[in-house]
Amino acid sequence: MFISQLSLTSFRSYQHAEVQLVDGTNILIGPNGVGKTNIVEAIGYLANLSSHRVSNDAPLLNFGAQRALVRGTVHRGSQQTTLEVEITTGKINRARINRGNPVRAREILGIVRTVLFAPEDLALVKGDPGNRRRFLDELLVSLRPVEATTRNDYERIVKQRNALLKSVRGKSKLTASQENTLTAWDLQLASCGARLIRGRLDVLDKLQPYLQAAYADLADGSKQASASYRSSLVEENSENLAQDLNTLDQNQIEELLLEALESNRSRELDRGITLFGPHRDDLGLQLGLTPAKGYASHGETWSFALALRLGAYRVFCDDDPRPGSGPILILDDVFAELDATRRARLARIVAGAEQVIVTAAVPEDVPETLQGHYFQVSPGQVADV
Repeated sequence: MFISQLSLTSFRSYQHAEVQLVDGTNILIGPNGVGKTNIVEAIGYLANLSSHRVSNDAPLLNFGAQRALVRGTVHRGSQQTTLEVEITTGKINRARINRGNPVRAREILGIVRTVLFAPEDLALVKGDPGNRRRFLDELLVSLRPVEATTRNDYERIVKQRNALLKSVRGKSKLTASQENTLTAWDLQLASCGARLIRGRLDVLDKLQPYLQAAYADLADGSKQASASYRSSLVEENSENLAQDLNTLDQNQIEELLLEALESNRSRELDRGITLFGPHRDDLGLQLGLTPAKGYASHGETWSFALALRLGAYRVFCDDDPRPGSGPILILDDVFAELDATRRARLARIVAGAEQVIVTAAVPEDVPETLQGHYFQVSPGQVADV
């Protein structure tokens, strides 16, 4: 798939911009700080309804603006679709498909798919578990857009349950009403949490072989990359559960989660927080027998982060193998961070994608083997070269 036209209004540094992209490779050149990343961030927003740089929408609006508009024309196989998202301060975002009536923004999830590489991806390996959970969840939602509701519902349930636990923290005994309310939240959290965990496990199962292959392509092949799901439920069960969890269905995971909540109620009441569930889980990354976090070199860390994204790309391709349906590959200021060998290997790997969008400060940062259409980016403007 590819985006042929991108229109921005009051988005980040752009009061208004029209960018005509091509299938194949698009290379955006410009000094740091002129708005290259804002362009690819907008494309990523059409795919995920979120930014890879910030956790909320407020910074996406041009200073002083009350709303921003992102519109893109997406080609997927023989189908052409115009998507439009309106980002509004303090209100629910709305979207339009082919200039139709406004719909909930999440209705457009899954129409355009992107895989975005950025310097922030180092946090997938070096950062806290939240970065890795987000990676799995975004991949899950892109594959199954209905799971956006699951993720949002789960976050709401945990927030409400934590508020209740905090309000009764330190009390020696709960009232009957408080007991009933907490039990009701337990049931909802176990049901929704089990669905989210099962979805993550399914995604990881698809990702694993492509992660290993991509890392081998990028690195020298002396170490094997792998990933495993680390569940908070292991604390309450045998160590073997880390391996056995993948064999359980959603109902069985729900039972385990409910048991953990019930048997640890006193601990949670003492601490005023929910201790079990997918919000406490992690993705363990290994190089050979060694954890990647804290032990991988800078080059190995970059290769691992890139391998995760390349693995996601292959999972998307498997999910929709029709010609012209592969995701858009975005490389945001990545080549400047890599040595010459890794640059060449990455360029070779991504060259076969239907659309690749590259940002770089200077043309010399882009490998010569990656030929494409060049754009010059200056403050508030994007022009063909």
